[in-house]
Amino acid sequence: MDYSQFLMMPQEIGLLLVFLLVFLYDTFMPSSTQKGLPLFATVVFGIFMILGFMPVSDGFAFGEMFESNKATWAMKNILNIGVFIVLLQSIKWANSDFVSVRRGEFYELILLTLFGMYLMISGRHFLIFVIGLETASLPLATLAAFEKRYYESHEAAAKYVLTAVFSSAIMLLGLSFVYGLTGTLYFSEIASSIVGDNSLLLIVALAFVISGVGYKLSLVPFHLWTADVYQGAPTMVTSYLSVISKGSAAFAFFVIMVQVFGAAYSHIWEWMLYAIIVITITVGNLFAIRQRNLKRFLAFSSISQAGYIMLGVIAANAVGMASMMYYILVYIFSNLAAFGVIAVIERQTGKVTTDDYNGLFKTNPWLAFVMMLAMFSLGGIPPFAGFFSKFFIFVGACSTGNVAVYALVLIALINTIISLYYYLLVVKAMFIRQDECVIPTLKSHWTEKAGLIICTMGIVLIGLISCFYTSLSDITAALNIFPG
Repeated sequence: MDYSQFLMMPQEIGLLLVFLLVFLYDTFMPSSTQKGLPLFATVVFGIFMILGFMPVSDGFAFGEMFESNKATWAMKNILNIGVFIVLLQSIKWANSDFVSVRRGEFYELILLTLFGMYLMISGRHFLIFVIGLETASLPLATLAAFEKRYYESHEAAAKYVLTAVFSSAIMLLGLSFVYGLTGTLYFSEIASSIVGDNSLLLIVALAFVISGVGYKLSLVPFHLWTADVYQGAPTMVTSYLSVISKGSAAFAFFVIMVQVFGAAYSHIWEWMLYAIIVITITVGNLFAIRQRNLKRFLAFSSISQAGYIMLGVIAANAVGMASMMYYILVYIFSNLAAFGVIAVIERQTGKVTTDDYNGLFKTNPWLAFVMMLAMFSLGGIPPFAGFFSKFFIFVGACSTGNVAVYALVLIALINTIISLYYYLLVVKAMFIRQDECVIPTLKSHWTEKAGLIICTMGIVLIGLISCFYTSLSDITAALNIFPG
């Protein structure tokens, strides 16, 4: 075996080293120092995140089953940023009395799931992709059940496991059809084998593959698990599940649909995604209006956001990929800002409903301000980063020049108005309602403040500094994976 192939995996090897350091600290350090494990894990991962921005070589490894290029490098770095913020915000929670006995498992499972997401992003053979998918999915069920004293946490884990099992089975059935049609599981070989193939079996196979990955992305009608799992899981786990897991699945989905099934784009899976995107954005928005629990509220919000992310896949070109990656980057800062505020308030008061947030600005102006920025960004209000992410994702979709896509973007724009309504309901509760606030003045831990500051800077600056989108656009323009 040529061990030099591992040089094509610097981020994966680096992440395993971080995992090993955290595991050794958790296992061998004396109990008197265990309280420092969350900070140690965060600092070590922060160093790894910074080193991850060093350029990597393009190429393949392990019989072309694994690919490293600038797009995969950029996507992994985007995920690293989100994971670092989650780890930073979780330090105080991980050292709480109930969680402290399992704090090491929390960080180890987080790193393990991230490794699986790396494999999903770089896999160019469905065996690698499925291994990465399961590595990323199964530990998340354990994390969902992390707070064992709550029945809702048990329920969340059970629903997530059952959903993961069924979605994986459906996707594997679709992949078995693909293998029967082509005789291979390599992305490139499948792409060349299905050129001109309009068979019913290929249509069924694609429908099953889209359904399997659609569960991971919470696309309608594969979304029914999302709200219950988001509500029942610990808030730190919910924030990780809502952005990091969704971002990796979206990138992998783009690569599969474009690089593998690009030849079948116009006559098979394009119309499937049209229908899924429309109902995902619409259903997510309509159900979000009815929610009073903020974690369920953000669950349906994330369902709607997944529909917007899929507009980049519809484009099936370099502009679509760049806009999708940029959207995920902005979504990470916006959603983690909202979950960061929820986590601070829930940890100290247990309050998680919108009615509890009435008059929050009077007692906690800083938390109310950050939540307001997060809602504005998620809603796409200028000049915050969420406005630019929606603008670029719409431009990316329209770059195809297809009239049907223009109609799809128009529906998405109309839904944006609906989303503004329910996002502003939260802002109204915090700043306009005159009710006496049931949440007293809170003191956040310095790590929670640091996480919220990073998110706030991301929301404000990423949209105004053009180099972020420009860099992603240059990276994707250099790729040679797009049909036509």
